[in-house]
Amino acid sequence: MSGTKPPHQEYPDSDPDDLSEEVTEMVCLESDLQDGQMKEVEVGHHSVLLTRCEGKYSAIGNQCTHYGAPLSKGVITGHTVRCPWHGACFNAHTGDLEEFPGIDCLPCHEVKILNSKVYVSVKKKTLRQEKRVKNMGAATPGDTRTVLLLGGGAASLICAEILRQENYGGRIIMASRDELLPYDKTRLSKVMNVESDTIVLRRMEFFQRYDIEVWLRKEAQSVDTDKKTVTFDDGSVQRYDQLLISTGCRAKGLDVPGMKLDNVKMLETPEDARQIHALSLGSKVVLVGTSFVGMEIASYLIDKASSITVIGSSELPYQNTLGREIGRATMLMLSEKNVKFYMNANVTEVRGLGGKVKEIVLKSGDVIPADVLIVGIGIKPNSEFLKGSKIQMDSKNFVTVDKYMRTNVPDVFCGGDLATFPLMMAQNQLVNIGHWQMAQAHGRIAALNMLNRQTELSSVPFYWTVLLGKTIRYAGYGEGYTEIVMKGNFEDKKFLALYIKEDRVIAAASLNFDPAVSAVAERLVSGKVITKEEAASDDLSWLQLS
Repeated sequence: MSGTKPPHQEYPDSDPDDLSEEVTEMVCLESDLQDGQMKEVEVGHHSVLLTRCEGKYSAIGNQCTHYGAPLSKGVITGHTVRCPWHGACFNAHTGDLEEFPGIDCLPCHEVKILNSKVYVSVKKKTLRQEKRVKNMGAATPGDTRTVLLLGGGAASLICAEILRQENYGGRIIMASRDELLPYDKTRLSKVMNVESDTIVLRRMEFFQRYDIEVWLRKEAQSVDTDKKTVTFDDGSVQRYDQLLISTGCRAKGLDVPGMKLDNVKMLETPEDARQIHALSLGSKVVLVGTSFVGMEIASYLIDKASSITVIGSSELPYQNTLGREIGRATMLMLSEKNVKFYMNANVTEVRGLGGKVKEIVLKSGDVIPADVLIVGIGIKPNSEFLKGSKIQMDSKNFVTVDKYMRTNVPDVFCGGDLATFPLMMAQNQLVNIGHWQMAQAHGRIAALNMLNRQTELSSVPFYWTVLLGKTIRYAGYGEGYTEIVMKGNFEDKKFLALYIKEDRVIAAASLNFDPAVSAVAERLVSGKVITKEEAASDDLSWLQLS
């Protein structure tokens, strides 16, 4: 599912009430939906989602604009439809995007009720349209304001788009050290021989159309919040009125001899992904780290490398995130494909021959032959350029923000992996969560608050990982859980894990149990407690399982 290539056509917004275009297809249906129900209907070979909520029938596109999931298999709550795969949300009446990781809206179709029959008509234009870009403005002549976005990732992209959607008329500059326009980084560890062109989220024409300046290969060196200026690595200085810092993190290397040898790789860019793919073909690959990314790389290389060895510092993969049971199950899944694991292990030396990796030495004394070493042991924040500024950072050099994504300095915001922020569903506990969807949410909240539209961050984290073609979905924040309630079982590769803390569900993970995790996310975002008793019950109707 997650390997599906998302389409790239970008369509400007269209008025759902504009009936001037030729109606090419119409379907007549029984009005048999109850309030809070939805179903897929076909209108001229076009999949449409028919919903009834708050007494009103609506029809929107049925394919999620993220990776094309059928929304009819998702969850409907009030007037919100949530995707079963990755948690994107859409307004059932308008098709407008309400929660990420999608970035586009859905087409909206005309619905009429006549004599207890429902008539859905699809216009010629929307018949070939799977996604819709929300109405956006451009720069206004004479508006001298400047918003400067540092970093070219999810937070910066969404911040720029929301500003233009909300008719901000000043200058918008996105400065990125990357060589590529904003792209879907979640795909790098899933499809490693990826062509850059297939993962770019917006084309240059898009940025030009909406007057969003993009500076590539340009890295911030320092920030002067008194003068409101940023100095870049090429010596240039840019003034700002408001600043978003979303420079993200980079991979952490091993602090051992031999890390400078050839064929030692860390995954950060599409070029890194392509190199890892090419070097691994027919090679002995050693992976250090059992994070989500490390395990995805191991899974991807199974039919490509001659051997794969994974070295982990804990007893099981995902031990502190998904828990021991899921860690054990995923380790077994990969072991069955001849992936060898060394757990509770630490690397002490990387040995080479002729300048290339030859073997990896463990603290235990084990020596593992290697042609390629891939290191995925964690991240370091890209915040060195903030040292000496007045912007407050925590002990690990992440930037601390409030629920409006504001730093301690007026007009300076921070989002994405670099931000430590209060998570509403965890009683505003300060957290650092490197999820793609959360970075996008940060960008939206920062933009709205730059415009003085006071809006709090309320998103529930949603994450997914792909192993051997199977997708594990995760929603919530499970840190400190004391118990797991299981539905289904690992052996059948079909399960739902509900993470309990203080007698209530704080997170969920699933495999082949859709749309359960999306249903949990909806409950968590609404603030309605899922009790341990409800989680343990055999009544699963609240999960809206199809």
